[in-house]
Amino acid sequence: MIVSKEGSMDKAAIKNMEENIIAALKEIYDPEIPVDIFELGLIYEVKIKADGFVDIDMTLTSPNCPVAESLPVDVKNKVETVLGVSEAKVNIVFDPPWDKDMMSEEAQLELGFL
Repeated sequence: MIVSKEGSMDKAAIKNMEENIIAALKEIYDPEIPVDIFELGLIYEVKIKADGFVDIDMTLTSPNCPVAESLPVDVKNKVETVLGVSEAKVNIVFDPPWDKDMMSEEAQLELGFL
């Protein structure tokens, strides 16, 4: 995951916000796979702006995912609970397409791929 910063936020504040956003994302699980969306590699990019606006690019395991409408809303709502986040916007992207190689080693171990 790439986390980019814009503006003149304090580096310690940005680091803390990054860690809290990642922790929030790790609380959201794909309903078909018992692994959180962060470890699954569904989060492609998180951009934190100086005013606390967070822009998230994420994907789904498949374009026909049954939670295609609800999962982005869950991500937005969860990230907006993080201290310092004023608003979050979630963009669903399919380029590059998700595959199991995007999962963390932890997720691959849990699912028996390693």
